[in-house]
Amino acid sequence: MATKHDLILAHIESLPVGDRISVRGIAKALNVSEGTAYRAIKDAENIGLVSTIQRVGTIRIERKLKKNIERLTFGEVVQIIEGDVLGGKAGLDKVLHKFVIGAMKEDAMARYITPGSLMIVGNREGVHRLALKEGAAVLITGGFDTSNEICQLADEVEMPILRTTYDTFTVAAMINRALSDQLIKKDIMLVSDIFTPLEKTSYLDISATVKDYKRLAESTTHSRFPVVNKNMRLVGIVTPKDILEKQDNQAIERVMTKEISYAKREMSVASVSHQMIWDGLEVMPVVSDDLGLVGLVSRQDVMKAMQLVQRQPQIADTISDQITGDIQLVDQDNEGNKLEKPYYTFTVTPQMVNEVGTISFGVLNEIVANAAKRALLQQQRRNTWIEQVNLHYLRLIQLESKIAIQTRLLELGRRSAKLEIEIYLENTLAALAIVTCQVLERP
Repeated sequence: MATKHDLILAHIESLPVGDRISVRGIAKALNVSEGTAYRAIKDAENIGLVSTIQRVGTIRIERKLKKNIERLTFGEVVQIIEGDVLGGKAGLDKVLHKFVIGAMKEDAMARYITPGSLMIVGNREGVHRLALKEGAAVLITGGFDTSNEICQLADEVEMPILRTTYDTFTVAAMINRALSDQLIKKDIMLVSDIFTPLEKTSYLDISATVKDYKRLAESTTHSRFPVVNKNMRLVGIVTPKDILEKQDNQAIERVMTKEISYAKREMSVASVSHQMIWDGLEVMPVVSDDLGLVGLVSRQDVMKAMQLVQRQPQIADTISDQITGDIQLVDQDNEGNKLEKPYYTFTVTPQMVNEVGTISFGVLNEIVANAAKRALLQQQRRNTWIEQVNLHYLRLIQLESKIAIQTRLLELGRRSAKLEIEIYLENTLAALAIVTCQVLERP
């Protein structure tokens, strides 16, 4: 049986986007206490159903979800291919599972057509009919039309039949790129994936005293707490350093740190990691657009997430992956003896050169950064985040050149490292770089 909290959330989700929501209105409409309504509205804000805007109030908004491959719809395909819909508009919200190119006879392609797939084909009405009857959508390339009978069939089975002026190869490449882009987006970890929500966060009211801080610290075993006003807006943070040698009856408002760093749910974990490491922060409050407290993210949470991201293989390749995927470690000579100074090798491919046929500066910069990260991971067992690359391109490196990359650790601290990267072409120094890294703590 659904709880009052769940019923309130379902009611809020059923409201039209743009409607104003109030604690009193929800309490009256659903016959619940204002306290129950308030907690449900805060939860709705945490999951993205509503947003509180200063001087306006709490507004029902379109829920923002991270897209992934399972949620690519036929309606989105229309936008990707810049096409139009000839029939079956009722099926535009259905999910695309895979696409099939109709480049064979009908009896041969039947086994490849599955419900929810997209048949990409030219002006072959027999294939259009076969795909629709098997529960697949149809995409007609080359700007061709189809018959009214096919359009009516699409309406009956509620599967769209689309048209685009692009050729089959271009369309397949565009859809494949869209699927790949969504997989990459899915891999990017956000604060919303790891933060502690408000109901599990310990915080202090602005009217609290140092004694209240000590009591909360003792009961939670934590030492850093956000401070909020009566409207639950973030106004400060209090740490052990703030209350050192302070009297128990002294107001938190007078001792707290008012200049604070905070995060938002849509920020990437990488950006929060950067700020926490260099500013030496143990926790960061997570707030909404109007600085309302919605939770807390700790340095330990961020470090665990960053370590996890770097250990997991990516499902789809980014440009960075394509550039650095061919970097090879050489740690043995031709006779199998271990080298005293291991190095990396890399061969320049046609996609990596500029208009005059030499390796582009951006590609070389990416190779240097990746070599630095690999060297610290292999030699020091430390994950890193590149902070700065100072690269000097001394000699032109041409297409199909095989380069050798040597790394040397200059400095290694608790939070940062500095390396010298030398790139050799035919035993001649071709580029030199100094790389500064953030060192990620072991969780």
